[in-house]
Amino acid sequence: MNEIEKRLAEEKERLESVTTPVELEGRLRQALDGVPVKKRRKPMWLLAAVALLFFSLVSYNYNGLAFYGKKIMGFDELMSSTLAELNEEGMGQLIGESVALEDGTELTVDGIMTDANQFILYYTLSNTSEDEDIPFARIKGFLTDSNRAQGVSIWNEEKSEIKGQMYFEPVSPFAKKLTLEYTKWTDFDGGTSISSSITFPYDPNKAMQTELKQKINKTIKVDKGKIKFKTITATPTVTKITAVAKVTNASRVFNPYGGIELYANGKPLGEVISGSSSSKGIGSLLYDTDIEFSFDSLPKKLDSLELVINEIVGYTTVNEEIPLDPLDGQPHLVKEKEIWVRDVSITDGMLEVRIATDEDVMLDGVTVMGQGGSFPLKTTVRQDYEELEDGRIVKVRTLLFPTDAVPESMMIKGMHHMKPVGELIEITVK
Repeated sequence: MNEIEKRLAEEKERLESVTTPVELEGRLRQALDGVPVKKRRKPMWLLAAVALLFFSLVSYNYNGLAFYGKKIMGFDELMSSTLAELNEEGMGQLIGESVALEDGTELTVDGIMTDANQFILYYTLSNTSEDEDIPFARIKGFLTDSNRAQGVSIWNEEKSEIKGQMYFEPVSPFAKKLTLEYTKWTDFDGGTSISSSITFPYDPNKAMQTELKQKINKTIKVDKGKIKFKTITATPTVTKITAVAKVTNASRVFNPYGGIELYANGKPLGEVISGSSSSKGIGSLLYDTDIEFSFDSLPKKLDSLELVINEIVGYTTVNEEIPLDPLDGQPHLVKEKEIWVRDVSITDGMLEVRIATDEDVMLDGVTVMGQGGSFPLKTTVRQDYEELEDGRIVKVRTLLFPTDAVPESMMIKGMHHMKPVGELIEITVK
């Protein structure tokens, strides 16, 4: 063993012989007990991640509760696709105000949808029976007197509850409370009713905003007058076009302005029920008449907007005779319109001529010609509609003439009918 190895062995023996003093453990423990314990801190990024996850979950659930809290529940069957989508987005206002009627039924105003074009009411009538009804008169409030327009309603299976959707004219943006006036028929046949009202809060700040409002100011001339298209107002619930018409034969056909369409991005928008009380009114024959056209809401991305006037009521001069005998069931073609003579008979000293035409045709200046002279039309009775084998709908009616002789022919001076116009008005999209 060399000198180095000998010295290492001696040092090892010395270290192994060293012992810890008995009082050392106590001194160390006493010293440590006086020092505050420091907790191990978690990394800040981990705490931030946990906090973010927590707030995300809370926010998600809160928005979901708020979302469902704004929906008007129980009216899906009554809403159009447009209104249903707005309801899903929480664009309505929940009301939840109820009133007990004298007969034990209960009226609840569940919710509303409002914008500058119309006011839509959602209501429930509970504890009622099948032979009862509750027509509404109007909605009143500050600077508000809105007439009722149209509406739809459904019964539950037990026929004990009605849910309805009713349209009114728009209400004032300054109203904070609204009063709904109603009359509930308790005995329709007997004329017994209950009239009252219910007042509920209204927040005008929650009304949906107008998307497009501008002037059109275009006039179209037709056979018996003219129609001026004035403005267009588009809101989330409906798109409305106002017009002024002076068409003297507008009352001669059922829907004199039914051939007018609105195209958005090259596609037609469907006509809809709205809060207008005078939509497409025929009005006076001598004075300008305000009319209104209601279409579905505009698409969110709007590139083009066109008003297409396909047809409007017109007039065609005829001055032709059609034979009344023999009757072979074949139509007579008069100015591209078909006229069927169904039957000719004498009843109580009056000549009855049963005819059929297209549903939009009304004959003008009709007389019968015979040996006794000519006899003008006295009146028209027993009007009805029929569907032909080819699917066309025809209007059937009986013409009465003051003669007891069967004439040879019938003279027609002219006819009112829907007539092609073919005008297109481009509306600027801003």
